[in-house]
Amino acid sequence: MAVLTGDPAFEQSVRQTFGASGAIELRIVPGSVASMDGFDTEGVTVVIIDLDASRNEEMAALERMMLRVGAWPPVLVVTQDFDAEVARSLLQMRVADFLVKPVQPVELVRTCARVARSSAAETKEAQIYTFTPAVGGAGVTTLAIQTALLLINSGQRVRLTVCLVDLDFQHGACADYLDIEPRLDLKEIEPRPERLDRQLLEIMLSHHASGLEVIAAPNRPAEMRTFDPDMVTRLLDLVSSHFDYVVIDMPRTWFSWTDSVLLGTNRLFIVSEMTVPSIRQAKGLVAAIRERLGDGPRPQVIVNRFEQRMFDPGLKKADIEQALGADFAGTVPNNYRLVREAIDRGIPLDEVKPGNNITTQLRRLMLPQSAAKPAAPAVSGLVKKLSLSLAK
Repeated sequence: MAVLTGDPAFEQSVRQTFGASGAIELRIVPGSVASMDGFDTEGVTVVIIDLDASRNEEMAALERMMLRVGAWPPVLVVTQDFDAEVARSLLQMRVADFLVKPVQPVELVRTCARVARSSAAETKEAQIYTFTPAVGGAGVTTLAIQTALLLINSGQRVRLTVCLVDLDFQHGACADYLDIEPRLDLKEIEPRPERLDRQLLEIMLSHHASGLEVIAAPNRPAEMRTFDPDMVTRLLDLVSSHFDYVVIDMPRTWFSWTDSVLLGTNRLFIVSEMTVPSIRQAKGLVAAIRERLGDGPRPQVIVNRFEQRMFDPGLKKADIEQALGADFAGTVPNNYRLVREAIDRGIPLDEVKPGNNITTQLRRLMLPQSAAKPAAPAVSGLVKKLSLSLAK
């Protein structure tokens, strides 16, 4: 539990309430939320913020913190000044709960236990698969879509929830390939990313007949611009907390938010064509990602539209393996007619031809590590520990 407070009396009360229990790790940080914009919540199960709601700078700092924290860990606000406007603001920021001083120890313990239990039940740890192109036209969108469709039915007993996110705001084609209407309204959420909540997300989701949910914006081919990283981060945080799997179709251009997206990825795939320039581009992109992200996700290269003919003087699989080494994930066969028909009809490849060679190979590449439903986030046991403290 982490507590941020500048009130000595409240600090003493918290120490007396929780400090005696060896089962609860209590971290108290002196100061105000306005002076602690980088307040570290890593590994924390509940955050308590002692807030002076009469100060605009503290309310603004809390809003920034909530954008960064998202759904986990839950944030409990304790404040001296309270009215309807403060309550409305805290609800808009989506804090887990709020209490008004003076706070009774029993009430504080019960509230902490409840918000921890509720947030743990609502929060999911989505597995995120990201596809990025080594060169233009490598087939990233097709592989991202087919992977998302495979993941829907990859659960052993249940149908998993999967969201496909098209982050190519200029030339994205996911909605076109699936023959659905793109509904993400960037003009609506860009000015105030904090407005993006579950209800607004539902409005902006596009639904495919397969059960796949899609986040895609209408194309802006004549407008080259970037977007606030907070907007993209907020969007992905919200999506990943409500789905089992998230599949991201990345643009080739590197934006200010690209690092954050890649760092949050579980499996990162660079898609290349079977040409010498494309393999070189893929190898260079692997090196660039490692340099920028350090210990981030390990990039793996998929060579798309692979063909191997007898006595063909072109590239062979052994050449690709030698060039890419351990970064080579595998190949996806070339089947242009199948892919073209699936795209024209807006349906999965398996509906055109069940058991086709592309789907079969993608299943080998994508599902071995992800066939089971992702585990729920581990909770540190604070709920039980708080209940024990209350009983004592």
